[in-house]
Amino acid sequence: MTSITQKHKHYPVLLREIHNAPIELFIDGDIPAGPMIAIVGTRKPTTYGREVAYRLAYDLAVAGCVTVSGLAYGIDSIVHQATLDAGGRTIAVMAMGLDRIYPAAHRGLARDIVEQGGALISEYQEGMPGMKHQFPARNRIIAGLSLGTVVPEADARSGSLITAFQALESNRVVMAVPGNITSERSAGPNNLIRSGAVPVMTADDILAAVGLTVVTADEATTQKGGLEGEIMGLLIKGALHTEAVAGTLARPIPAILSALSLLEMTGDIRNIGGNTWMTREGKMTKSLTSVKSA
Repeated sequence: MTSITQKHKHYPVLLREIHNAPIELFIDGDIPAGPMIAIVGTRKPTTYGREVAYRLAYDLAVAGCVTVSGLAYGIDSIVHQATLDAGGRTIAVMAMGLDRIYPAAHRGLARDIVEQGGALISEYQEGMPGMKHQFPARNRIIAGLSLGTVVPEADARSGSLITAFQALESNRVVMAVPGNITSERSAGPNNLIRSGAVPVMTADDILAAVGLTVVTADEATTQKGGLEGEIMGLLIKGALHTEAVAGTLARPIPAILSALSLLEMTGDIRNIGGNTWMTREGKMTKSLTSVKSA
C-alpha cells in the first residue's frame, strides 16, 4: 500500500483539476493508465439494470477504458466484475481506510481488482471506519478521476446521483441510460436526461460523449509513417511507458524518445505522468462487442 500527495507525479491528472481534490491518496495496487469512465447506480438493480451495467462496463473495458466505481452492492460491484471478466482494469474508490473493505462480502472482489492490475483508492488512512458523511465525499473522487459518469439505474433520491452532480460541477460529462418510466430504479437516470444529461445505450455512445475517437490500430499506423506510425499503432491500444514502447518495437531508447517528442509536439500524444504516453485525443482500438449479461 502506498500514498501520494497532489504534488506527486503519479497523482491522477484529472482528479487534481477538481476544486476539492484530496490532499493525499492511499492506494492498494497501481492506478491504471488509460481513459477512465465512472459507472455508478443503485444497490438494488433490476434485471434490466444489471444487464445494462454489465454490458457497458464489459465493452468499455474491451475498448481500453478503465472503469471507476465504489465497490458497493448492486451496480458498483457489477461494473467491477464485468471489467475483470473482460480482462480489463478497474478502480474501486473507498469511503474508509483500505484495511476495512466494505461491504465485507466484497473482499474477494477487491483482491481480484488489485491482482488484475487495478487499484483500491481512499483519502482515508488505514483504521478509519466508514462514517455516513464519508460516502458522499468519496463520490467526488469517483467523478474527479473520470472523463464522464454514467448512471444506468438509480432511484430519484439515490446517493449515486451525488456522483453525477459532482461530475457536473467538475465540468465532466454526465450520462444516463434511459429506462422504463414506470420503474422507480429508472427515475434517477430519466430525471438526469430531462435535466440535460447525455442519454447513452452502448459503450460507443459513451466514448462519443466524452470525445474519444474510435479507430483501428492499422488506421493509426497508416496515418503516421515510419517509427512515429509504429508508436501510434501501439498507443492506440492503450497507454504505455517509454521503455515498454522501446521493448515492444525493439528500438533503442534514444530513437523512441525522439519520435515521442515529435508526436508530442504535433499534438498526437501526451505524457500522462511517469513517462507514460497515450494519444492526446484518447483514440482507442475499435474492438467493442456485445456480451451476455452477468
